[in-house]
Amino acid sequence: MANEQASLDSQLPKNYDPKAAEAKWYPYWMEQEFFKAERDPKKAPYTIVIPPPNVTGKLHLGHALDTTLQDIITRAKRMQGYSTLFLPGMDHAGIATQTKVEANLREEGLSRHDLGREKFIEKVWEWKHVYANHIREQWEKLGLALDYSRERFTMDEGLSRAVREVFVRLYDKGLIYRGKRIINWDPAARTALSDIEVIYKEVKGALHHMRYPLADGSGFIEVATTRPETMLGDTAVAVHPEDERYKDLVGKMVVLPITGREIPIVADDYVDPEFGSGAVKITPAHDPNDFELGQRHNLEQIIVMDESGVMNENAASYKGLDRFACRKQIIKDLQDQGVMFKIEEHIHQVGHSERSDAVVEPYLSTQWFVNMQPLADEALKNAASEDSVTFVPERFKNTYLRWIENIRDWCISRQLWWGHRIPAWYCQDCGELHVSRVDVTECCKCNSSNLSQDNDVLDTWFSSALWPFSTLGWPDETEDMKYFYPTNVLVTGYDIIFFWVARMIFSGLEFTGEKPFEHVLIHGIIRDSEGRKMSKSLGNGVDPMEVIEKYGADALRFTLATGNSPGNDQRFYWEKVEANRNFANKIWNASRFALMNLQDFTYEDIDLTKELSAPDKWILTRLQGTIADVTRLMDAFDFGEAGRLLYNFIWDDLCDWYIEMAKLPLYGTDEQAKKATQSVLVYVLDQTLRLLHPFMPFITEEIWQALPHQGESITIAAWPQAKGELTFNDAEAEMSLLMDIIRSVRNIRAEVNVPMSKKIELVIKANDQQSLQSLQRGEEFLVRFCNPEKLVIGTDLEAPEKAMSAVVTGAELFLPLAGLLDLEQERKRLEKEIDTLNKEVERIEKKLNNPGFMAKAPANVIEEEKAKMADYANKREKVIARLADLES
Repeated sequence: MANEQASLDSQLPKNYDPKAAEAKWYPYWMEQEFFKAERDPKKAPYTIVIPPPNVTGKLHLGHALDTTLQDIITRAKRMQGYSTLFLPGMDHAGIATQTKVEANLREEGLSRHDLGREKFIEKVWEWKHVYANHIREQWEKLGLALDYSRERFTMDEGLSRAVREVFVRLYDKGLIYRGKRIINWDPAARTALSDIEVIYKEVKGALHHMRYPLADGSGFIEVATTRPETMLGDTAVAVHPEDERYKDLVGKMVVLPITGREIPIVADDYVDPEFGSGAVKITPAHDPNDFELGQRHNLEQIIVMDESGVMNENAASYKGLDRFACRKQIIKDLQDQGVMFKIEEHIHQVGHSERSDAVVEPYLSTQWFVNMQPLADEALKNAASEDSVTFVPERFKNTYLRWIENIRDWCISRQLWWGHRIPAWYCQDCGELHVSRVDVTECCKCNSSNLSQDNDVLDTWFSSALWPFSTLGWPDETEDMKYFYPTNVLVTGYDIIFFWVARMIFSGLEFTGEKPFEHVLIHGIIRDSEGRKMSKSLGNGVDPMEVIEKYGADALRFTLATGNSPGNDQRFYWEKVEANRNFANKIWNASRFALMNLQDFTYEDIDLTKELSAPDKWILTRLQGTIADVTRLMDAFDFGEAGRLLYNFIWDDLCDWYIEMAKLPLYGTDEQAKKATQSVLVYVLDQTLRLLHPFMPFITEEIWQALPHQGESITIAAWPQAKGELTFNDAEAEMSLLMDIIRSVRNIRAEVNVPMSKKIELVIKANDQQSLQSLQRGEEFLVRFCNPEKLVIGTDLEAPEKAMSAVVTGAELFLPLAGLLDLEQERKRLEKEIDTLNKEVERIEKKLNNPGFMAKAPANVIEEEKAKMADYANKREKVIARLADLES
């Protein structure tokens, strides 16, 4: 044994060191280029493009979850024989990155305007290079199987060309236009926002009621608003055309308080006569609905604040006040004048900028827009076809459909410097607009060279929408594009279905004629242990690198992958990561045991055709079921359940049962039985490690390399296939009987506090000859794990007096524990067991008496239920008899 231990220590250290394994194997995988995708015509492609993280900082747990799931899929598909591409990349994240860099400059007492556009962009590129390196280091720590030779960035040369191509094509089709519209304005970042970049929060505000006097002095009309500062830009009061109260007032003028301007009373169906007074103030430049109404009635549009939310020259004496300071002052002034006669508390939803958290201002501005309706129509056609994108879970397809069915035009211009500058040039001499794929230096109308490019950049999501195909070389028809597109699965959170998923589908259909991916796997967000969203303000965020430092990447990956079912949020518990670290240690120790008992055994020595023991056949059978189930669950993207099955198979079946039973032949003198067990042990460990590899790549590689194996790396080893010839149903039934007896003996010993070290008498009464033979063949295991002083096995046995008993499928067992048995306690235990069996029988009876079940269930399922009920009834009969014996 000493020589064996020395040999073992040279292969696997006593304790698993995650850091050492991670430092060793990732560089090896990279050097061997196992993750470099090849366009192999003999293989089917499988493509995943990484949702590109923003270069605004380091990755968080949500990124770790997202990329872990993608990596699990990629590794499994590579092992299954696909030519896999897991394509890495990052997003320039316009507003988010610019905000970060500007904040850094402010610490130096500078602004972007101090630097100028060109120098500022240089600063942002410097930032990008630093944080891109951080992100790559974190990808490496997580063990992601990325093909770095194809890494992309949303502002690299190729993707920038794709962005211009898309812009020009949409413009030429009339789907991109420039217009004056009410948009969401972020006064802090001083940029437009799209509708889905606005986060609505419930805010305690107020509804302000005012009386606007009629210009003819005949009275007044009541209006109400939550934003009284905007009344300075009112250009009408509107009422419903059928509202009898105001029919005589339509067409008359009212005097706008503070300003003294006269504005008309107009009639419009938009007004709800049941809400408030039935009359509403109209501010076309500061409200989207008012803007539409103003267009219908040809109303003036008066902007009363500037881009930073400060009141402008149209705000009379309030010029220069911040919008909220103006609100306070104007309320006071209107109250003093008797115009504002009531203020009531009002809880309402207020839009906030997703990036800056500033209160969003509806603002009249000239912006670039995409006419989304034609694109949405094509997406709806795809959704209704057999070729539609599949959502997992399916319920999220409805979320996607609701949005595209109610699509609005997309404001794509942003008042930033960092991003894809809009490819539009204006002639300063004749005013001609030029939209072009290349820089314009001469006006096509007047030949002037006095041109200036539009200062705005495109919304970040404009380039992200092209990600599945722009990363593969589009608009060129590259070999990668031909082979790897469309991609197979997109993995992302439910929070960006609108932002990103829908836009990629629109874009893929429009520019490639195909859906960009086959499946969309939706996961939830990671919350803290109390169910709260992780945030800086709460200080409850968890750095994935900190988790890896403490417990290893495999423990984190397994925790994230098995923490929930698709589409649902999960809570993060440090205890779960620790438990999965312990799981890794369990695998390590089992493997060390195997190596300790393999000596010079090689992979070529594996021979499963020789005579095998019941435990050998049982573990092989359990392995085949596990392979089939895990493969099925992986294909359905149910990694939580697949991980649970693997965990149970490894911990319970392999470690707690088979390895313990394998010690008998391994330590015995029967060389043939020893060789058979060594073959089974190596084969089962090899196949199990392969199944586990996508979840826990580092420890599986470390162990697999130490075991007898074939090939360079487990990363490119073949995925296990379930084999019918290695399924032994009789052995499974035999082992089930032995294990049930061993468990029952252990439970009874525990109940009466008789330790396993203390020898006892064990009497087992078999129900039939088949069970008897199984028990006789497994006698050495019963002796080893039940530790009886005397073991009696037979079919025609009398129950000993004053014995603890148990009923299992196929046998009854008795433990005469004279002097240790509490008859009253045993009676209660048997009564409890009868109650449990009664419930099981009743449950199945109800099912079998249910016409719906009997009509729909397959015949084999019905027969299985009947067999279960007969087994429970038989056990119940024997327990009842045992209870009667005790009471006689």
